[in-house]
Amino acid sequence: METTSSTKLSCIFLCSLVLVFSMPWSTRAEIHDRFLQCLHSQNNDSISQVIYTPTNSSYNSVLQSSIENIRFISPTERKPLVIVTPLSDFHVQLVVNCAKSNGLQIRVRSGGHDYEGLSYLSYYLQPFVIVDMRNLSGISVDTESKTAWIGVGVRLGELYHAIAEKSPNLGFPAGTCPSVGSGGHISGGGEGALTRKYGLAADNVIDAKIVNAEGAILDRKSMGEDLFWAIRGGGGASFGVILAYRLQLVSVPSTVTVFTVNRTLEQNASKLVHQWQQIGYRLDRDLFITIFITQARSGGKLTVQAAFQSLYLGTVAKLLPLMQESFPELGLRKEDCTEMSWIESAVYFAGLPSGSTVNDLVRSTPYPKTYYKAKSDYVVEPISEVALEGLWKRFFEEEAERAQLILSPSGGRMFEISDTEIPYPHRAGNIYQFQHMVFWTEEENANSQRYIDWIRRLYKYMAPFVSRFPRGAYLNYRDLDLGANREGNTSFAQASVWGMKYFRKNFYRLAHVKQEVDPSNFFRYEQSIPPFLSS
Repeated sequence: METTSSTKLSCIFLCSLVLVFSMPWSTRAEIHDRFLQCLHSQNNDSISQVIYTPTNSSYNSVLQSSIENIRFISPTERKPLVIVTPLSDFHVQLVVNCAKSNGLQIRVRSGGHDYEGLSYLSYYLQPFVIVDMRNLSGISVDTESKTAWIGVGVRLGELYHAIAEKSPNLGFPAGTCPSVGSGGHISGGGEGALTRKYGLAADNVIDAKIVNAEGAILDRKSMGEDLFWAIRGGGGASFGVILAYRLQLVSVPSTVTVFTVNRTLEQNASKLVHQWQQIGYRLDRDLFITIFITQARSGGKLTVQAAFQSLYLGTVAKLLPLMQESFPELGLRKEDCTEMSWIESAVYFAGLPSGSTVNDLVRSTPYPKTYYKAKSDYVVEPISEVALEGLWKRFFEEEAERAQLILSPSGGRMFEISDTEIPYPHRAGNIYQFQHMVFWTEEENANSQRYIDWIRRLYKYMAPFVSRFPRGAYLNYRDLDLGANREGNTSFAQASVWGMKYFRKNFYRLAHVKQEVDPSNFFRYEQSIPPFLSS
């Protein structure tokens, strides 16, 4: 029987995997040398400037520079054979082609905020190379068309800063952390303070460039609508190496208003959180109110605090009557509110130190790095006060000293976009998102399992109160507890366990796209999309 070209490719690829898995460690040096020879064989001298190997004095600093979750900085973690920080699209093509021909796996890193570290480490036996996109950080803003081309190495703070320099009345709906890399953030969806008004970051992508498994550079026209659909919320690293995005910018007013109102349990926080659940997703779409739940002390007494933090796209004069009408229980006062520009609000929501300016948005590491574990949920109907009180009890435990819950409202534009428009499916019917996070210090890291066990217990407690069949999760809050394949040969059946949680029914279309564009499953990681026909 005659075999198809894709079948031949699959056979060749699987055979090379067998060889790599069975080869002795000494042979890795040969792979390393052949890979470097391949990169240099193109007579491209500039590539030598951006190659880092374990013998290079800068290797460890480059590897660790973008790692935000430092529980993955450990001598026991497997390190890449090579790190490449490309200076051009051609460099990325070289890495893809040379990695593929030499049996190396690829990890793509744009910001290093991957919650499980999968953009810079690998649990597979196969040796791997990191493609760190930090140098592909060009930004071109066109105020006339209200669009921007950005390299995926651009961090969100840099993007917001560049837009504001061109126009105070343009912005982009993405996350609040300025050091997050745009490549991973946008390809996974991209939620933020403008989501209720304009949808996700991925909803506002109008073109892209990607290097596919054959090493070709494709834009929206040449990649086709199926692949373009997949890389806007389906995670780009399953399909290729995204180089750049063209963004549709959005309008923001000259003046916005922010506030943060803190309430403890003794100040009626339970009733306020319960009330917010009824109205947070139904508010005017210019009004975004999120809640941060933390352990706190009041008068020397341990308690739980709910911080209601808001962005309103307008003035205080318009906000106060709106709040009086829709959420009078919070008791918002004029003195609680501050008017500012949209770009100044980006600094406010970034949680930067007091006195920070818009120029601090472009700092690559604005926060101290820490140890943490995170999980996510979507809520479809308000959680009762009794259930909330059961949740607060977890926050009186010792492990919760630095824990945090973030409740982010949906509604508005999010309810108007179909759950199949892009791979991100958590639209109408999901009234808000829960992000669970627990942090610990270096001194506590020897007992890190205590904290991970704590958040898993909290997650188990939440099961009856959140989305079910399947229980939803947000791809950008990666969670290996949902399932993972650590053998390097993820099957469709295995991947559906976590794939359905992240993507619901869109997982099937993603797997079909993968079958078309990368049938040999070259681009893969522990929670990647497999080809539909894989078994």
